[in-house]
Amino acid sequence: MDAAGILQILIYIAVIAALTPLLGGYMAKVYEGQARFLGPVERGLYKVCGVDTAREQHWTGYTLSLLAFNLAGWALLFGIQRLQGWLPLNPAEMAAVPPDLAFNTAISFMTNTNWQSYGGESTLSYLTQMVGLTVQNFVSAATGMAVVVALIRGFASASARTIGNFYVDLVRSTLYILLPLSFVAALFLVWQGMPQNFDTYTAATTLEGANQVIAQGPVASQVAIKQIGSNGGGFFNVNSSHPFENPTPLSNIVEMTFLLMLAAALTNTFGRMVKDQRQGWAIFAAMGLMLVIGLGVTYWSEVQANPAMVAAGMDGTLGNMEGKEVRFGIANSTIWATATTAASNGSVNSMHDSFMPLGGMLPMINMLLGEVIFGGVGAGLYGMLIFVVVAVFIAGLMVGRTPEYLGKKIESKEVKLAMLAVLIFPVGVLGLGAASLLGMPGAIQDGGPHGLSEVLYGFTSATANNGSAFAGWTANNLVNNTLLGFAMLLGRFVVIIPVLAIAGAVAAKKSVPPSAGTFPTHGWLFVVLLVGVILVVGGLTFFPVLALGPIVEHLMLGAHTLF
Repeated sequence: MDAAGILQILIYIAVIAALTPLLGGYMAKVYEGQARFLGPVERGLYKVCGVDTAREQHWTGYTLSLLAFNLAGWALLFGIQRLQGWLPLNPAEMAAVPPDLAFNTAISFMTNTNWQSYGGESTLSYLTQMVGLTVQNFVSAATGMAVVVALIRGFASASARTIGNFYVDLVRSTLYILLPLSFVAALFLVWQGMPQNFDTYTAATTLEGANQVIAQGPVASQVAIKQIGSNGGGFFNVNSSHPFENPTPLSNIVEMTFLLMLAAALTNTFGRMVKDQRQGWAIFAAMGLMLVIGLGVTYWSEVQANPAMVAAGMDGTLGNMEGKEVRFGIANSTIWATATTAASNGSVNSMHDSFMPLGGMLPMINMLLGEVIFGGVGAGLYGMLIFVVVAVFIAGLMVGRTPEYLGKKIESKEVKLAMLAVLIFPVGVLGLGAASLLGMPGAIQDGGPHGLSEVLYGFTSATANNGSAFAGWTANNLVNNTLLGFAMLLGRFVVIIPVLAIAGAVAAKKSVPPSAGTFPTHGWLFVVLLVGVILVVGGLTFFPVLALGPIVEHLMLGAHTLF
């Protein structure tokens, strides 16, 4: 581990920490209705859509509005893909997307997963990329932000039957946060050399005399929101390792910052809205601690020489550079791989399948823990608050008192709902992953534990709404497109519904003042307890399958056995 690489990691963490209170304070003002510089536009949208901003919703109404909106988005995106061959802005004359792939892709972008069983530049037209995928990148991210704001209101309210208005939260998230940031980011990326045009693909002749088609199009606008909104779906097949999608070292560090900045800042928004910023910083500390551990282990693994290379007499001093861009190196590849799986973003600037076994396992663990290490925009914080409910319940059992969090008593109803959300992950990862192994065993291209890791990573990524993947596993077939689609739906909506139910339950409860026996939830003791609960739940659930996959592969690699 060299000093330059460690310094890059430390600078990255410092930048995220510095942006957290700035963006967090701004977002708190947005959701509390204090940011009004786009007031005429906002009011015009409400008028056109028939939204009564004065009418707040019970958690059931909020949930139904969210589900109806997302169902309409899925239907629109599915239809655009199926009609693509007859729609405009299709200079490469792309044909209609097959039904099973269109089903999978529509679910993928509607759930903020952005799993891609296709190559963007060879499958989708400019119109599909813009009106279909990019629009969903905005509204799916805004949906996650709306859910976490509703949950925050539940904890912040003294006693209320409502948790806000879904459409108001959706509009404010998009209009005041995602659109302005993405507009500025897109201009920056164009300045760095990223295409943003409607030109036809360019035919070129290489120095060797071969023919090459260079894809281009409205790239910058999609990449900006893919990073800022924790979406991750690339315009190009190889995502942010493509020079048009990540042109320079400067664009690389800025895109990595986009990965975590809003998710981290929402912890500060939470602290401000519940009128105790210490609570937000405690959650930030828990997330940050797990991020630092993941960065450290992954970086240590990747700077190690591959034992098989050393045994063959090859130079291993550069560490494991397989699958990595030379212009980014090990440190920047490690930061991106760790951050993108901690943030449920899923974009990549290197191939995770080519990481060392333990280096590839840590991004997988980031997702298996529920994508709560900052997590997706909104989704990470409400996922972490689910574990907070479990942690304070355990703390209450230890001290013999009714558990409390932010003055709200945590009772059996909230704990049952939280555990329902937690148990969705093993169903999606292990249950649907096993069904894939039975239904499409030939889809696995690599043998041994690495082949198991590829399938495990795929269903982990889908259930965690991440979207990144190991290579070597064929996902684009009827069985896997369908199973992955259901995994994405489980990981998104069967988590959101219990979260909103918890929001409604705690909102209706009266706040009780802290007493001498109240367990403080803003100190390091609670941070350690929270991290411990997350690691124990994830460890007990997924350690056996990890032992059969990357851990066994790591041990066998020491004996120079490759897969």
